[in-house]
Amino acid sequence: MKRNISYCFFGLFKTWLTVFLAVTICCAEAAATEFHVGDDLGWQEPDLNNSALYTQWASRNRFHVGDSLSFTYKNDSVLEVDKWDYYHCNTSNPVIAFDNGKSIMKLDRPGPFYFISGAPDHCKNGQRIFIEVMDPRPISQPPPPGAVPPEPYLSDSPAPSPSLGVAIAVAPCALFMALIVTFLASVCSSS
Repeated sequence: MKRNISYCFFGLFKTWLTVFLAVTICCAEAAATEFHVGDDLGWQEPDLNNSALYTQWASRNRFHVGDSLSFTYKNDSVLEVDKWDYYHCNTSNPVIAFDNGKSIMKLDRPGPFYFISGAPDHCKNGQRIFIEVMDPRPISQPPPPGAVPPEPYLSDSPAPSPSLGVAIAVAPCALFMALIVTFLASVCSSS
């Protein structure tokens, strides 16, 4: 009996260590995203009829502190510049300059980031991007004690029909942990 308890304890320890590592890796991956600027097109001078390419790309994404931008390009460069240099396509005073063909820029603070091409006339033809970085991803917290929910909006439209099902959202890491705990409980109780 004593041997079964020690095996159960050792198995429980190994499983909890595995769960801890899995949750740590899962949460770390969820915490930061690497965005490939321009998606499959990469960082290049856009066609004349598509000069808003990078503006549209940036508007489709949400950037947080800790994320990074990956620029892939050939015979070009990426310059991080200030706001004035961005709007005037001034390449003479960059904050940071990259020219190695694959550059990764870590978004390490909230606020605006401005990038332009260092190749002549590329910026004027639309190869520039403005990124607004938000604070780090918030961790869901319960409302403060005594918080009052807002009053429902009253309108003349009919109320939605009641749903026959219940929607449940479960994070993959939480589901994984629940399955491991359930498995361990069944293994230890049968010993």
